[in-house]
Amino acid sequence: MEDQKLFDELNRGNWKEVVYDSCTEDWQKHWFLDGKVAKVINSEDGMLFEAGDTFLEESHHGVLWSEEVFEGDLKIEYEFTRMDNETRCVNILYIQAQGIGEAPYTEDVKEWSDLREIPLMRWYFEKMHTYHVSYAAFENNDEVTPGYIRCRRYMGGPLDGTDVLPDYEPGDFFAYGVPHQITLIKKDQTLYFHIKNPEREKLCVWMNDLFPPITKGRIGLRQMFTRISNYKDIRISVPAKEA
Repeated sequence: MEDQKLFDELNRGNWKEVVYDSCTEDWQKHWFLDGKVAKVINSEDGMLFEAGDTFLEESHHGVLWSEEVFEGDLKIEYEFTRMDNETRCVNILYIQAQGIGEAPYTEDVKEWSDLREIPLMRWYFEKMHTYHVSYAAFENNDEVTPGYIRCRRYMGGPLDGTDVLPDYEPGDFFAYGVPHQITLIKKDQTLYFHIKNPEREKLCVWMNDLFPPITKGRIGLRQMFTRISNYKDIRISVPAKEA
């Protein structure tokens, strides 16, 4: 209850919207794409983001990166609709990603996007610093599981040991074709990840008290091979006093 109260207070706070994308017009105004196979299609229904359809084919991942760079606290809002029936692989929101700063992996990830034409997962956790929130997510095996919602803090090294606990179970969220309103608020070293569909809502909270803070970078939307999602009305805001 205390987490919900804090989230509600932050959500009602004094934010200044700095990016709005209806997702119905040309996606390249706000985003650039890692991945030579993934496709992005705009329509009046939003932005359909399709990763490649071959499981375990690394070139079939896709990542959309914001053209804008964001610093400090922020709020990210969007409508997310799952458009696949997969029981494997993940969707990821990257929050303020930067390269590790060693050539050629400079802090601005756009400067070495050509290296990510095949967007191997390791390019991201080994060569970047960022928060990662995975949702509508499943293990990469043939077991049917409830899935998970998970936070990580990439440290420019192995994926092991990057978890920011706890993990959450998705429950009755992320069914095929059901719109979900996602709100991510980063306040200092705490992440609030709020999910709402027409029937219920859920709040996930992570306090990063083990790793260095994340302060500046781009926003990324990742889909592993086989995953398809629709995005609409993406809003990114910063505290008004800092705008």
